[in-house]
Amino acid sequence: PVTDGSRELHSLCAQLEFLLQFDLKEKRSFFGQRKDYWDFLCQGLARCRQEHEGIHFVTSLDKLKTPVGRGRAFLRYCLVHRQLAESLQLCLLDPESLCEWYYARSPFLSPKQQAEILGSLYELDCVTFHLAL
Repeated sequence: PVTDGSRELHSLCAQLEFLLQFDLKEKRSFFGQRKDYWDFLCQGLARCRQEHEGIHFVTSLDKLKTPVGRGRAFLRYCLVHRQLAESLQLCLLDPESLCEWYYARSPFLSPKQQAEILGSLYELDCVTFHLAL
């Protein structure tokens, strides 16, 4: 199993975060706080009208104050529960929402690249992650 001490884990999480932030449009909340991929994931999963256990878990953690921290916790939660590919795929179903959140260079806007990314993420479902949440 992959643990918190794994060098590959840190590289994987950094690459996932880079991918989710690449060509992300700058958005701000009503109070001026910059939105990040966490907000994109929350909106995408809420649109599917499914209460995602990972979103519920992360929002219950009082220590997490920033969207980036919440996003990182969500990625870890999804890796442990083998839900990362499915969760991201649900967020990518709505092309209008993708265009609202990402500029044209985002790989999420390319059907071919999107399929490759999701295929790779689904392969991670075979890996056991033992991470501190």
